[in-house]
Amino acid sequence: MNRGAAAVLAAVVLAAAATALAGCQRGLPAGTGAAAPGVSGAGCPATLARAEADVRQAEQVGAPWNGPTSGPRAVPGRTVVYVAETMTNPGVAGVARGVTEAATVIGWNVRVIDGQGTPAGIQAALGQAVALAPSGIVIGGFDPNLTSQQVAQAGAAHIPLIGWHAAPAPGPSQNPPLYSNVTTSVGDVARISAHWVIAESNGNAGVVVFTDDSTSFARTKSQLIKAELATCPGVRLLASENIPIPDASGRTPQAVSALLAGFQGQWTHSVAINDLYFADAAPALRAAGRPGNAAPYNIGAGDGDPSAFQRINSRQFQAATVPEPLTEQGWQIIDEFNRAFSHQPPSGYAAPAHITTAANSGGATSWDPPGYRQAYRTIWGR
Repeated sequence: MNRGAAAVLAAVVLAAAATALAGCQRGLPAGTGAAAPGVSGAGCPATLARAEADVRQAEQVGAPWNGPTSGPRAVPGRTVVYVAETMTNPGVAGVARGVTEAATVIGWNVRVIDGQGTPAGIQAALGQAVALAPSGIVIGGFDPNLTSQQVAQAGAAHIPLIGWHAAPAPGPSQNPPLYSNVTTSVGDVARISAHWVIAESNGNAGVVVFTDDSTSFARTKSQLIKAELATCPGVRLLASENIPIPDASGRTPQAVSALLAGFQGQWTHSVAINDLYFADAAPALRAAGRPGNAAPYNIGAGDGDPSAFQRINSRQFQAATVPEPLTEQGWQIIDEFNRAFSHQPPSGYAAPAHITTAANSGGATSWDPPGYRQAYRTIWGR
């Protein structure tokens, strides 16, 4: 995490902790089970009311496009390489599809290189991308600081880098050196996922957070989620499970079984930094005899892949997601490259946080907001 992002995170965490102490009476320590007598949503009415209002706003669909409507015309004949942390991550793969779709419209070539989810594989993939001497490279879902040698090589070759979930904040970054980082605001996503738990539980929940501390983006998100949950004393953090995404399929079922045994009926809600944890949790929950539409009620704080929508729509072990508009973000990456190639500043756009549930999904299998395709076509003259 760069110094600026660390400072922002520290300020947000301290502010959230101060709000918890000032706005609500103190609850029991994490993991102690039932809330203290009299501590529930009514114990911090301001927090609960704010959470309910935020959730209602985030659940709205059909809002008009609020992204860029002007910019440079399409620069012809460019090639972009998308380096993926791992294509088994549905968010990374979804953005890759969006990049490919948008590149076809603007008239560019795209190559995807899979880092296979290991440090050595990611370093090799980025090194291969630099060796291809493309017009630009996408850092797809990994921390560029883990590939500092290859990033330096790209800089020496004057190849612009654009990240997706590659830094804690959207927009340009000096350290790591990114022309722009495309993502929703991690603070917005963390806040709205925690607010969903507070609102859905009426301020009385036992929560498990699933995270991947190997990336600064996910680590920041989980810390902010936990800080926001702490603003309501009836919401207890039972556990924080650090499971790297590439290891999720092997480790999550065992972790879920241990959590069920350890917390019995105390575990009512979960927040995961990525929906795929719930795909891996479902078999363990099912084997334990838990109904798909009962506790623990699970929300994914990204990325909103099709399997998450399917679980939500069928009410099977996931109640909600805060989905990234993956295809839209792929289009935005191409637009940001077009601005870089035209020697213009990045757009500065970050998509607003949205909550999908069975009640507002309309049966869809992705969050694909309206308006962006035509907006970018108009900008590019395509």
